Amino acid sequence: MTSTGERRPVVLGVDALAVNPTVVAWAADEADRRGVPLRLVHAVPEERRGEGKRRHGSSSESGGAALDQIVELVRGRVAGLKTVPVIADGSPARVLCRESTQAELLVLGSRGMSRLEEILSGYSVTVPVSAQARCPVVVVRDPEPPADGRPWVVVGVDGSPSSVTAVQFAAEFAARRGAALRAAWVWQVPLIVPFDEKVAVEELRRQLHVATAGCVEQFPDLELEREVLRGHPVEELARVSEGALAVVVGRRGHGGFTGMRLGSVPHGLLHRAHCPVVTVPPPAEAES
Repeated sequence: MTSTGERRPVVLGVDALAVNPTVVAWAADEADRRGVPLRLVHAVPEERRGEGKRRHGSSSESGGAALDQIVELVRGRVAGLKTVPVIADGSPARVLCRESTQAELLVLGSRGMSRLEEILSGYSVTVPVSAQARCPVVVVRDPEPPADGRPWVVVGVDGSPSSVTAVQFAAEFAARRGAALRAAWVWQVPLIVPFDEKVAVEELRRQLHVATAGCVEQFPDLELEREVLRGHPVEELARVSEGALAVVVGRRGHGGFTGMRLGSVPHGLLHRAHCPVVTVPPPAEAES
């Protein structure tokens, strides 16, 4: 892992069965922007019985070949970027969560599994890692959109401690790219309890302004747009983030099943969003 005084790396989770140049390029560019090394981690599940050992050796060999391929891709993308290839024993999710304790950011690709496939498959990584990592996790599926006007980043806000941390991350993320930041508070209209919609919206706008005030102070040149939207949070955030550089959300952070710990909104966005999804851990779980 990182030594004392060394900047924490960007960690890329390597899937030897599906090396995705788009994901590699995204991770390399991000490490270059941050001025940190890119740590390439391939996990090999531990198996001790006869056939298992042979599969373990084969997995290590394919992992080594994938790491070599990625190193060459990175060299062609960002000359001079320090890469650190690693093969580690253990399940991919467990290895990557361990890596997250000493990382600035963890980057994953996605196999596009359905929710049922995630439950049944031993290869599900994006949900358990997004739910348990100690640093922000980026899941990259689609290439970044072509430049057409000023790029933007979307952040979901709901007033919770985790969304405050997500706003801080998103503001820095956007500022580093010279992108605008769109802060969206999505609310669902109560079906039973009577309410004054105009008053409710004004109160949400006030809370949204308070939650994002620090962005302007910290990044004076950041173009910030605030909007209160009606509808389902997953559907609305997926809609407004189409074409964005990324959509950023905080995670719930409670115990329980992995999906519950992640929270329904980030979990849903992993399936619905058409841009990279960044899940930010709550403040108490983030490493300093």
